[in-house]
Amino acid sequence: MSFESIIGHSSIKNQISKSIKLAKLSHAHLLVGEDGIGKSILAKNIGFSILGKNENKQYVDLVEWRAEKNKSTIGVSSIRTLIEEINKKPYEGNKKVIIIYDAHKMTMQAQNAFLKTIEEPPQNVTILLLCENLEVILDTIKSRCQIHKLKNLNADEMKEFLKINYNNLSLDEIRVIVAFSDGIPGKAERFIQDNNYKDIRNITLEILLKLNKVGTEELIKYEKNLSSQRENFEEILAAFLSYIRDTIIYKEIGEENLIINIDKLLNIKELANIFSFNKLNGIINIINDTRENLDRNVNPGLTFEVMLFKMQEV
Repeated sequence: MSFESIIGHSSIKNQISKSIKLAKLSHAHLLVGEDGIGKSILAKNIGFSILGKNENKQYVDLVEWRAEKNKSTIGVSSIRTLIEEINKKPYEGNKKVIIIYDAHKMTMQAQNAFLKTIEEPPQNVTILLLCENLEVILDTIKSRCQIHKLKNLNADEMKEFLKINYNNLSLDEIRVIVAFSDGIPGKAERFIQDNNYKDIRNITLEILLKLNKVGTEELIKYEKNLSSQRENFEEILAAFLSYIRDTIIYKEIGEENLIINIDKLLNIKELANIFSFNKLNGIINIINDTRENLDRNVNPGLTFEVMLFKMQEV
């Protein structure tokens, strides 16, 4: 395995590869990005390169550290155990790499306990912290690390990822998955493997198709269905917006090649006949308001109920 096998993140790969070759790699790094964006595979490949390994397998001098099972945070006691591991001498060679997953889960106390080790690790030890939320990391930790912010893959990179890993997908399926993945490979994999995403696409489309035909009781049933998927509210709203976007494009120019949900083309044509531009734009505003409310942790059941009634009334 090599950096070349990783799709995307070219500038980070080039920078780190050059630093390793010149023996100028920093001893501590923060890899920052959304879940599923590729932090883990990038960190492991950095580790392989530092250790001079080519095979994708476990090595005793490549330590992968995670939060304890059934614990939502990484506490001081766990960090003290980690520090003991860091201070052990390398076993196979003269270098050691520590990958710390979910570093954003470290408590403030744990981060403070880890500060001295980050500042002055043992010789030939490289520490890689994987983090989804940089804001919760102490400035004193950040100032001692080289920070790498992973960007979402572009459409061509996502297509390459899907063709390599899922070569049985049709071009239409690839187009839909690329649109919904938002440049995050892990999200694309969940879309393919998790039936919840298919259910979300189906229920949001059904709601739009029946919005003008159903009564209060039916709308409340839809609200309960959406609320049962509350942890996926971003995907729910993204699905609604993708159908609205496709409907607007089809109404404006009738260009089928620009449709994201190409597998639902007949339904998109039906939606174009159902909704006016004013109603479509009104629904977009309602969905954006809904996202703001959910981001503020407003009750999901109430939020979805209000959204559906407003969408019907607009």
